[in-house]
Amino acid sequence: MAKPTILTVDDDPGVSRAVARDIRRRYGDRYRVLRAPSGEEALEALREIKLRGEQLAVMLADYRMPTMNGVEFLEAAMDLFPLARRVLLTAYADTGAAIDAINVVDLDHYLLKPWSPPEEHLYPVMDSLLELWAATPDPEATETRVVGHRWSPPSFAAREFLARNLVPYRWIPADEPEGRRLLDAAGLTVADVPLVVTAEGKALHAPTEAELAAHVGLSTTPAADFYDVVVVGAGPAGLGAAVYAASEGLRTVLVERRATGGQAGQSSRIENYLGFPDGVSGAQLTDRARRQALRFGTEILSAREVVALEAVGAGRVLRFSDGTSISAHAVVLATGVSYRRLQGAGLEQYTGAGVFYGSAAFEAAGCVGEEVYIVGGANSAGQAAVHFSHYADQVHLLVRGADLNRSMSHYLVQQIDGCANIKVHPHTEVTGGEGEKHLQRLTLRDNRTGNTTTADTSWLFVFIGAEPPTGWLKGVVTRDERGFVITGPDLLAGGARPTGWPLPRDPYHLETSVPGVFAAGDVRAESVKRVASAVGEGAMAVSLVHRYLEAQ
Repeated sequence: MAKPTILTVDDDPGVSRAVARDIRRRYGDRYRVLRAPSGEEALEALREIKLRGEQLAVMLADYRMPTMNGVEFLEAAMDLFPLARRVLLTAYADTGAAIDAINVVDLDHYLLKPWSPPEEHLYPVMDSLLELWAATPDPEATETRVVGHRWSPPSFAAREFLARNLVPYRWIPADEPEGRRLLDAAGLTVADVPLVVTAEGKALHAPTEAELAAHVGLSTTPAADFYDVVVVGAGPAGLGAAVYAASEGLRTVLVERRATGGQAGQSSRIENYLGFPDGVSGAQLTDRARRQALRFGTEILSAREVVALEAVGAGRVLRFSDGTSISAHAVVLATGVSYRRLQGAGLEQYTGAGVFYGSAAFEAAGCVGEEVYIVGGANSAGQAAVHFSHYADQVHLLVRGADLNRSMSHYLVQQIDGCANIKVHPHTEVTGGEGEKHLQRLTLRDNRTGNTTTADTSWLFVFIGAEPPTGWLKGVVTRDERGFVITGPDLLAGGARPTGWPLPRDPYHLETSVPGVFAAGDVRAESVKRVASAVGEGAMAVSLVHRYLEAQ
């Protein structure tokens, strides 16, 4: 099998020879090093590599090239090799353009010229990028296939789990020839969907999330019984805590019930997060954070549900739904919140078959030419409305209040106002749904007059409420009446410490009523429900974990 390629692109012959020489000296035994004098010639070389079925690991392109600069080349090359790592070679004066390119082409690194000595400036960057490339599965080489039906809730659940966990897969409708062939080979019929065929050829009939995770490369079994810190929940707060804990030398395990990223990971576009002036998708932000956590040594467990927390001496024990457990010196609760279910007549039966909780962004292509209904008045609903407006003929945004200004960021309100095919329906609620095998009609009620109307649609996306999944903490840590975890000074009602608090000090700022157990992000009572604040609280929780451990 041919060696993977490292491609360098530079119109300056001297620079081109120098970078190729330095890279070949270090990596020539494992990689083929190819250089091109222009973006156009480099693209032609990439097309030949693609036709031969070979792999491209890293591209290094000079920013200042005539006719096609480095950013333009990398953007074009992404269509051919989206998984190849991207580096921009720049002079000091071009660092502004390089920073902008982080958003345009999801740039991995920009390298200032000259990079001498390469042992300090070039090789550490290349080592990291090659390691990340090798750890990222190629969807063409390791393709998971999902055979199912468009309106099958179990098929939707399998697709959603894979998509949210950033596992590449190919969707094959069960009524197409390839779908029928795969079902026949597995001894199944169309009524038996979904069928998941792994890259190794193993057929999984209607697999559970745990079975899926175990067969598509996600880790489900802890490597140890005891850790310095266990982080429960892999949303922004949990990922932030994991990155900071592992980077500071704590043995860290991150446990997630469904998928990394949480609700933020489902967002089509986050435009008010610091450092991304052009916005970033939830999936991109999640992938970067997950890679960062893994790079520092965090262990990530997927599809594992924590059902109990116990304080046993100086340790904190977390029990899983399968009866197993892990222990740690400290715990960070970052379970986030879940969208509340709609209570309208007949709606529950259409979950995954026309009624979706969250954006389900991979369904957007199926909404072309359709009318889509979105319930909710906060940022998640607004981001989804803008995203689906690029596909659907008409997007209807249903809100219980008089307008969007109270609960949605101003920039999103402006975007929605500027979208001709988004219509906001104030004072409107969904009271029911109908259909044969999937959702086909909605019943809508004006909460001012009580009048009802019907709407023909097969697409309803729900972004309402915020329910913390903390029932398993009842009787263990103090929660408010809605289930949010109370921390720090808020525990000191009337100046008294929490009942059963064993220490002579007051709880730290993010500490719960159980010493050594901290809460961060949306699950915490009175927290700010924004991605940036959740990441900040995750980092702050780790600093308090250090204080707790030092005092033991």
